[in-house]
Amino acid sequence: MEPTSVSFDKVITVCRQLYINKLKDYGCAWRILRIPSLTDQIFIKAQRIRSLQENEVRKIDEDETSEFIGIINYSVMALIQLERGVAQQPDLTNEECLVLYDEKVALTKALMESKNHDYGEAWREMRVSSLTDLILQKLLRVKQIEDNKGKTLVSEGVDANYQDMINYSIFALILMGFTK
Repeated sequence: MEPTSVSFDKVITVCRQLYINKLKDYGCAWRILRIPSLTDQIFIKAQRIRSLQENEVRKIDEDETSEFIGIINYSVMALIQLERGVAQQPDLTNEECLVLYDEKVALTKALMESKNHDYGEAWREMRVSSLTDLILQKLLRVKQIEDNKGKTLVSEGVDANYQDMINYSIFALILMGFTK
């Protein structure tokens, strides 16, 4: 079994390349998106994954892979937006966007490594459907925090929830055999 850190990097390499290609196509147009808009994009992707997992008949021959990749990249964008704020116009070069992407991924990987140490890689015994449900739960939490104008009494902030969604998506892709 490959170390989680190595598998994480393999998944991120694919996600990062898609991010780069979309930057080449669109620039950083996503910088105008407010956090709730990014949350809703992630929610749509997570709902589609759940639908694909529950429906026996698929009208489009796709699996959940591209949707988990989308959750990862949109969550990284949300983390950038939380730090930088929403722009009125695209305001970053592609190179700056890539540096920010790499920073957010590095922080998220460090969190994953710490939690994996403490939890003993329990995620390896989980089902992909359970990881999907956890992502949806995190999204509902984020939406509630957003509706509360960011105020929480005892809960972690939305940034930790986005990081968890990234890590759960990476775990799901690893369990699906994406890194082989």
